[in-house]
Amino acid sequence: MTFATLGLIEPLLRALETLGYQTPTPVQAQAIPAVLAGRDLMAAAQTGTGKTAGFAVPLLQLLTMEGPKVAANSARALILCPTRELAEQVHASVAEYAQNLPLTTYAVYGGVSINPQMMKLRKGVDILVATPGRLIDLFRQNALKLNQLQTLVLDEADRMLDLGFSEELANIYRMLPKKRQTLLFSATFSDEIRTLAGQMLNDPLSIEVSPRNVAANTVKQWVVPVDKKRKPELFVHLMRKGRWKQVLVFAKTRNGVDALVDKLQGLGINADGIHGDKPQATRQRALDRFKSSEVQILVATDVAARGLDIEDLPLVVNFDLPIVAEDYIHRIGRTGRAGNTGEAISLVCADEVNMLSAIEMLTRQTLTRKMEPDFEPEHRVPDTDASGQVVKKPKKPKKPKASGGGGKRNLGKWVDSGDVAPAEPSIKPVRKVPVFNTGPRKKK
Repeated sequence: MTFATLGLIEPLLRALETLGYQTPTPVQAQAIPAVLAGRDLMAAAQTGTGKTAGFAVPLLQLLTMEGPKVAANSARALILCPTRELAEQVHASVAEYAQNLPLTTYAVYGGVSINPQMMKLRKGVDILVATPGRLIDLFRQNALKLNQLQTLVLDEADRMLDLGFSEELANIYRMLPKKRQTLLFSATFSDEIRTLAGQMLNDPLSIEVSPRNVAANTVKQWVVPVDKKRKPELFVHLMRKGRWKQVLVFAKTRNGVDALVDKLQGLGINADGIHGDKPQATRQRALDRFKSSEVQILVATDVAARGLDIEDLPLVVNFDLPIVAEDYIHRIGRTGRAGNTGEAISLVCADEVNMLSAIEMLTRQTLTRKMEPDFEPEHRVPDTDASGQVVKKPKKPKKPKASGGGGKRNLGKWVDSGDVAPAEPSIKPVRKVPVFNTGPRKKK
């Protein structure tokens, strides 16, 4: 199969050839004809398999072939993304695909001044890529009208719910024309997203080109057990031992990112960090320097788990496991992309065992453990498996009570310095699914 057999027009075929796209990926082969036919669509595929081209290329063709010229302060198609980085990445790809077409594209997101964005929208744009919060700001300031909208795309909708965008999505839904095409694309589809799809989409076609919530098989994964306090030391040891040259590291918190970056820089290692508290310009500069190999180690929160596309990134390290198991798939999906191979290493301590168990149950695989000499944890990480169970060590038989003595005395609970309190159960945050007005809709 070729892109020509999918019915694409010559300017798009020429752009794809320039970009080195030879044959459609499975998700592209199924999604492109469906989008061209005007169907609502819910498509799930592993990260790095070409989802962006799956919706952007046919969308560009529809806008070129159909509909009136875009009006002032309007958009004909809207692509919603959960993070600024993903919005930039998607817009860059859309612009490349549209290089031979008479269409305009633009990206808007928070963290930067809204005034230049308002000026840009005065003439209208054919395709607008946006984060939910900034889109609502522009709409409320009358800088954007959506009555001309033909197609809505939700890219990584599950992440939007994880980040608490449920209320924003409900508000945006009320802003949109009832008659439109809606497309949902993601690497993972939770039950909450399927509920959302049922509310937003009209008789959607469902595409799943790979099993649900499965990490790419091009990524070799393993776990290194370690005590929490020794994680920075172990990371530096592994980096020097493996002579790592370009590594993307995920930490759980913003303070954790800053602390690890300070530690690495103090050792003379070229490192930088990105998280939600940093200005967008600073985040973008760190990403650009990492992509160009000016920075060896990039430490990030989950803002970089999606939308960060680095050619031939060899290694991802989970310094901390993610709270939401699905984010593990997106994190390690930054490597092993487009048919390349990659590695993903997770440094796991005892109080993360329930997170590890949730990841193994989600991905349906038990991750290999590799103990690093001289870093064996004092606080043992209990065994886990893909069933989602934490395998507990058998209890030692109780010693017989000594005879004699008076009645029972309550001496309180004594904990020896070598004992470990049991890890708290991992509670996955409840993702609030927006409830939309699902009144009668006009048939297309």
